[in-house]
Amino acid sequence: MSSPAALSKLQRPLRDLVFGAIQDGAKDLGASEKDQAEVAEWIGKIADGVVGNAEGLKDLDATLTPRTYVVSNYLTAADVALYGALHPTFSQLQPVQYYATPALTRYFDHIQANPVVRKSADALKPAFAAVTLDFSSAPPQERKAPEPKKKEKKEATTAVPPPEQTRESSASASKKERAKKEKTVSAEGASEGKKEKTSKIAPAPAEDAGEPIPSMIDLRVGHILDVKKHPDADGLYQIDFGEETGARTVVSGLVNYIPIEKMQDKWLVGVCNLKPANMRGVKSFAMVLCATSKDGKEAGIEVIDPPPNSKPGDRVYFEGAEFEGKVPLSQLNPKKKIFEAIQPGFITLQSREAAWINPTTKSVHKIRTASGVCTAPTFVGASLS
Repeated sequence: MSSPAALSKLQRPLRDLVFGAIQDGAKDLGASEKDQAEVAEWIGKIADGVVGNAEGLKDLDATLTPRTYVVSNYLTAADVALYGALHPTFSQLQPVQYYATPALTRYFDHIQANPVVRKSADALKPAFAAVTLDFSSAPPQERKAPEPKKKEKKEATTAVPPPEQTRESSASASKKERAKKEKTVSAEGASEGKKEKTSKIAPAPAEDAGEPIPSMIDLRVGHILDVKKHPDADGLYQIDFGEETGARTVVSGLVNYIPIEKMQDKWLVGVCNLKPANMRGVKSFAMVLCATSKDGKEAGIEVIDPPPNSKPGDRVYFEGAEFEGKVPLSQLNPKKKIFEAIQPGFITLQSREAAWINPTTKSVHKIRTASGVCTAPTFVGASLS
């Protein structure tokens, strides 16, 4: 463990918050010399009041837009200190104010929900009581396609020829111009009715262009309002996803594995941007995310649970700077099989936490809301679909 001398600059109770988190597992001042230098720099700025004040929220938001943590890719004392410094400000902000800094708000909520930070903060109540953030009315973040690069026009330099050369050139130019006009007239008849390729404008990239990534999938917290048996053995669910248009009808075969009475009033995670599909003569508008036992369906299926105190429509996302803050596609194109490409990486960890494992890098990205990680009731190593 690195020396905590840099932390002595912090005032109490902020210093107590950071020391408490260090004792419970935060990587104190960094795992490498480079990280230690960055953590010490952040601690110094926080102690001096340079960061963490209300005036600097916009700058912090820009800094944290591509990051999950302020230093490297793991929790450090700098994150705990920054959370503590931001706490007095965030506890007073109204939704319209923290909506203006989405990356910073996501970061603050992520750090305060960390078990190590939460334990230390709860021991110091009411100084660092959990701040409830309302994301139900947050404006959607737009996924902007990259703007096409504009070609720079080169300025033509015109050399002025001598008078004699100008007269000769003019005569030659006149002959060339007449020949050019004759060719143009004959060419117009041949090309009539055809569109010139040069007049076409290149279309903007599609929002689902590129390799499929998990953040393209729209996952949300749902609440079952009603469920009944379909004549053809499937179940008809009315699920509230927090939309003004009302509950969505979902057709599912879960009744073959989970009794209806256990599904009544159930909270769940739904895939909400699949193309609506006709199933058993009824149109289904979402899919319930479930864990299938590693021993197969016959060994059991469980509905993935969102964190406690979730609300209908709460956004469910994948941890990691490359995914957090991304806007899912409005609708998955069935022909591109995006969900099918991502699904093999879905799994429940030893902790029963739902996650996606990148098949290339083997990095683990937990599936969570702003309040915590989604879990399976009992299954470990289960496939999610």
